[in-house]
Amino acid sequence: ARGVAAPRPTPAPLRRPPRANLADMSPAAGEPASPPARLSAAEAVDFLQLLEKLKHLKRTGWVRSGVAGAESVADHSFRMATLALALGGAEGTDAMRCVKMALVHDVAEALVGDITPHCGVSDEEKHRREAEAMAQIASLLGGGAAAEEVSLLWHEYEQGQTAEAKLVKDLDKLEMIAQASEYEQAQGMDLSGFFRSTQGKWRTQTGGAIAEEVTRRYEAHKAQRADGGDE
Repeated sequence: ARGVAAPRPTPAPLRRPPRANLADMSPAAGEPASPPARLSAAEAVDFLQLLEKLKHLKRTGWVRSGVAGAESVADHSFRMATLALALGGAEGTDAMRCVKMALVHDVAEALVGDITPHCGVSDEEKHRREAEAMAQIASLLGGGAAAEEVSLLWHEYEQGQTAEAKLVKDLDKLEMIAQASEYEQAQGMDLSGFFRSTQGKWRTQTGGAIAEEVTRRYEAHKAQRADGGDE
């Protein structure tokens, strides 16, 4: 007689993620019950008009140094944000948070200008003016979710304690020394002071490594000019 075939094992049931319980979507559970309010059309246009000022606000350091056609604050923030995107979460950071932080880190300057250490304003007074400007910007944005995010990102950058803030602060300096090198090469001026101002101030390995490469190329070009190779 044929043996009785052993029964096939019953496959384990597929485990599906549990359905969201609407009761768990309440603010008490840490999630909003409805999407956050968006900017009104009027608030969006007001913010556009504010940001337009950054497109025309020249970076103070370059103006003081006599650079022709100095970049704007918006130029600086754009290149920082794009580099943050390209680095893709270096140092274990949230890449998109770094991009956002780079975009807003100088937004207060639309109201108070680009205050540098050479402007005769203390660090405390600079922070006070910019924090007050950020409160005005939050009000302009309607005080909702967008206002809160922009404000939180700016304060996080200012405090410089999170991994994202440390990296973005390095990107701020990296963009500056890269620009100094480019202006020096194009306009034949000495902007080495911008490099000296960053020495020993890198907060991340990524920032330090990129700074070394920028400095290496800068010094190589200076040596080439000294040898008469870049007339």
